[in-house]
Amino acid sequence: MSGFPPLQMLRASLSPRILWTLVGAVLSLHVVLALWAVAGKSVTADETLHVASGYFFNRYGDYRVQPENGNLPQRLAALPAALSVDLPASITGSPAWRQSDSWTICQQFFYQAGFDHGPLLMQGRALMMIFPVGTGLLVFAWARHLFGPTAGLFALALYALDPNVLAHAPLATSDSAAVFFLLASSSAFWLALQCPTWRRIFLSAVVFGLACVSKYSAVLLLPVFVLLAVWRFVRTDRTSRGAQLHHFLRISLAHLAVAAGLIWLFFGLRFSGFSPKLPASDQFIVPWGNVIALLGWQGPVIGRLHDWKLLPEAFLYGYSWVVLSAQQRAAFLAGDYSTTGWVEFFPLAFWWKTTLALLAALVAASWLWARRTKDRREFAAQLDAVAPLAALFGLYALFSLLSHLNIGHRHILPLYPILYIAAGALAGPLLAPGRLRVGLLALLLAGQAVASMRIAPHYLAFFNTLAGGPANGWRLLVDSSLDWGQDLPALKTWLDEHRTTAREPAYLSYFGTGRPGYYDIQAVRLPQFFRLGETEPWYEMAGGTYCISATMLQQVYSPVRGPWTPELEKEYQENKPKEPLFREYWSNPAIRMELRQHGAAEDFERTWLRYDQLRFARLCHYLRARQPDSMVGYSILIYRLTDEDLAAALRTSYSDFLSAIARDRAAP
Repeated sequence: MSGFPPLQMLRASLSPRILWTLVGAVLSLHVVLALWAVAGKSVTADETLHVASGYFFNRYGDYRVQPENGNLPQRLAALPAALSVDLPASITGSPAWRQSDSWTICQQFFYQAGFDHGPLLMQGRALMMIFPVGTGLLVFAWARHLFGPTAGLFALALYALDPNVLAHAPLATSDSAAVFFLLASSSAFWLALQCPTWRRIFLSAVVFGLACVSKYSAVLLLPVFVLLAVWRFVRTDRTSRGAQLHHFLRISLAHLAVAAGLIWLFFGLRFSGFSPKLPASDQFIVPWGNVIALLGWQGPVIGRLHDWKLLPEAFLYGYSWVVLSAQQRAAFLAGDYSTTGWVEFFPLAFWWKTTLALLAALVAASWLWARRTKDRREFAAQLDAVAPLAALFGLYALFSLLSHLNIGHRHILPLYPILYIAAGALAGPLLAPGRLRVGLLALLLAGQAVASMRIAPHYLAFFNTLAGGPANGWRLLVDSSLDWGQDLPALKTWLDEHRTTAREPAYLSYFGTGRPGYYDIQAVRLPQFFRLGETEPWYEMAGGTYCISATMLQQVYSPVRGPWTPELEKEYQENKPKEPLFREYWSNPAIRMELRQHGAAEDFERTWLRYDQLRFARLCHYLRARQPDSMVGYSILIYRLTDEDLAAALRTSYSDFLSAIARDRAAP
């Protein structure tokens, strides 16, 4: 046994001081790794929305710029900007302001307000680490409570090294806040049910209220609370059930009152979402009536809450917008496209993006659990111990399976802390100590560390070997599962190192809300995800370096997404002869002026935009059959194309085009 001390000896040697020193060291490592990774990343797609809207929350009390995400994390991420940036009047005087055009307002704030957003964004990201650190403490506390201090450390170490957790932990979004508050609120409510002292009830109510202003997924806590109350009621002696029901009603009223108070507080104790300190606006993103009409059975409920002013207008609108947005959303899954999602989306995302160490740990922990809970009474007792974890996991997983919003693996991140707590059982007293057990724990920790080190600093692009690794990720999942606009700095470095001359043509199709020009990236702009409303002029496609974000390559948000059909080919070929007209229009200001005077410019530019989309979509169909020549952060694919390649992709007949794709797919 030399070199492998029994785990009970290790547990005995862990004094509280040593234990908490180790906890602090693991969490410090987690913070360092997460912030180091994002220090070299550009702003991700949603961060512009969160930071800019949080600025308006903090500085002016205006809540309509981006109401669909959590008020609390947006305020926290924007705190550095709110303390140092003065807003130019040009932003609040623009048409986008009057129309509540969130995307345009946030772009103007980041790139036209006269400050460098980079340092302030990093400061906001550092503040966001409060939430993943809090989640880590909950993972440790739960695993320690269930299985002992060694199990707590083991579960915490696995959590802290998870590349998926590290990817989202520091981002200025609401995801890490939701992970923390969903787990914290479920746990606190269970404690209040078990021992309903006013101190516990108040603590649980406050945590629930903060969850409500962190992300609208907090609504899922309501069925979790009901399920926990029912379980507690069933497990209580018949003579005590009346008192148990009384406690539940008292706890529920306290939660509703405190949560409502916190919601009003975070929205400035004002019903209107429009600040009197700023120029007037016409509406929220879409007029209230249009939104409520599309909410189904929830519409009348939201309408009554709005009419009676029971909750702030912006809070109600944000919730309504989330419900409306989730009904249909373009999504991609391993070559398939949908606007209503797939039941298998999140199970597959979990299978592809979960580390092998966690998958192995869950298999071993499940086997261990099955061995220890064969007796029905033993099973009920074990379920008592983990009731809030089981209720949250079961209901959240069910909701995820039924969700139509299939745009990112990040939406199931709230399940991962519970899985790491379960994995902690392997280091607990349920399994007899010995060399085999210590070796298993060491192997799992090593596997988790290796998975994290191999993908660093590109944590967002993690895919396990079952999925073919990160180099194959773009074929399976895109958007925030891989490509969230984070790799513009790395692209700048790659272009500087690999372009033979500065005059070598480079083309870029970028998915995200960053600005290539901010990073001094000189490239012809192919169709982009976000254009700030401008129409791109004509450009020639010639041999050169083509840099295409994975989400753009898969055409997820393109109006011509999906298979390249004969109908699309026909439309493309019909518009192709107009290329000389497009070229002349954009190169000759006199022609543009003449068409504008005759009111024909708008239709002509619309025709050009459609042709540009078709041309780029045809190119993407051609490129998807090829292996990229290089990758930047696994999210931006690099293709070195010759004039002959461009001819095969854009200037051939339909049959020749399909033949070229077949040849490329057959090539080794």
